[in-house]
Amino acid sequence: MTIARNTTAQGALFSLAAFGIFSTHDVVVKFLGSSFAPFQIVFFSVLFGFPVVTVMLMRDRTDGNLRPRYPLWTGLRTMAQVVTSVCVFYAFSALPMAQTYAILFASPLLITLLAIPMLGEKVGWQRGLAVIAGLLGVMVVLKPGSTDLSLGHAAALVGACTGAFASVVVRKVGRDERNAVLLLYPMVANFLVMGAALPFVYQPIEVEHLGGFFMMAVLGFCAALLQILAYRTASAVIVAPMQYSQIIWAAFYGFLFFGESLTLNTVIGAGIIIASGIFIVLREDSKPGSETPVLSTRGRYAQGTLPRLGSIARLMKRTRVPAE
Repeated sequence: MTIARNTTAQGALFSLAAFGIFSTHDVVVKFLGSSFAPFQIVFFSVLFGFPVVTVMLMRDRTDGNLRPRYPLWTGLRTMAQVVTSVCVFYAFSALPMAQTYAILFASPLLITLLAIPMLGEKVGWQRGLAVIAGLLGVMVVLKPGSTDLSLGHAAALVGACTGAFASVVVRKVGRDERNAVLLLYPMVANFLVMGAALPFVYQPIEVEHLGGFFMMAVLGFCAALLQILAYRTASAVIVAPMQYSQIIWAAFYGFLFFGESLTLNTVIGAGIIIASGIFIVLREDSKPGSETPVLSTRGRYAQGTLPRLGSIARLMKRTRVPAE
C-alpha cells in the first residue's frame, strides 16, 4: 500500500513538472510571438525538433516503410495538426495565457464528443452533460456580447477543435500505423507548409531568438519525457488531470512577464471546463471496458511540432535491450 502511494505521488509530481515545463515552453512561444509570425515560429520549432526525431528513428528497429496504411486518415490528421500549430501559436501571441489555456482545455471535451461518430464510443448522459457544461464554460470565458472577440479567440477555438480531431484519428489508426509515419508526416508537413509561407512573413533572427527556438525544442522534449515517466509510474486517472495545473502557471507567468491579470469570467469558465474534464476522466476510469479516448490522449493539444508522446514512449520501449 505504501509503495502504491509513493508511485502515485511520483506520477503526479512527474506530470506536474511536465506541465510546468510545457507552460514555460508556451512563455517562450509568447515572447517570440511579439516579433515573429506563427508561421516562422512553427518552422523553426520543427527545424530544431528534427535532430531529436532523427536520433529516435535511427534507434527504431521496426522493419517497414513510410507509406501510411491509412492514407486518408493520415492526410486528414496531418492537415489538422498543421492548422493546430499555427492557430495555437498565434493564440498564445495574441491572448492572455490563462485565457488561451482555458479555451484549449476544451480539447478533451471535444475528443469525447468526436469519439462518438469516429470511434463508435458510447457516451452516457452523465458524460454528455459534462461535455455540454464544459462547452458552456468556454462560452463563459469568451463572454460573447460583452467581450470583443478577436482573431486570437477564433484561433484558440479552431486549434482546440483540430487538435482534438487529430488525437481521435490517432486513437482510430494508431495501433496499426507505424510510429515513424505518425512522427514524421505532421512534422514534415509543418516544415514544408511553414517554409512555403516563410518568404512572405520572414523577420531577421537575432542570436537570442535562435536561443528561444532552441529552448522550445529542449523544453518540449524534456516535458514529454517527464510525461512518459508519469504514465509509467501512476495511472492515467492521476496523471491526466494534472494538465489543468497549467492555468496556475499561466496566471503566474502572465502576471510576471506580461502584466496580465485574471478576469472573473476566465476564472469561472476555466473552473467549469476543468471540473467537466476531470469528471469525464473519472467516469472513463470507472469503465475499464470503454475506449477511453480522453485517458488515451496523453499529451497536450496535437500540433505536430514535436514528436507524439505515445510514439516516443513506444520507441523508447522498443529500443530496450532484450533480456538474455
